[in-house]
Amino acid sequence: MTLREFRLKAGLRQEDVAKLLDLDQAAVSYWESGKTRPLKKHQKKLAKLYGCTIEELLNDNQQGA
Repeated sequence: MTLREFRLKAGLRQEDVAKLLDLDQAAVSYWESGKTRPLKKHQKKLAKLYGCTIEELLNDNQQGA
């Protein structure tokens, strides 16, 4: 699954994820487009939010880059 697919499966918008992680929506967009990777400090929260492991999250992100 892609980061976008994880987010959609969780029923969230980019804006929702950004607000929950105290980030700008552009950061979430950059993650999903492969321009940047989530910082380590955000990975655990993001994985919990998406209902996946950090490993799944990172493996997906590398595929999308």
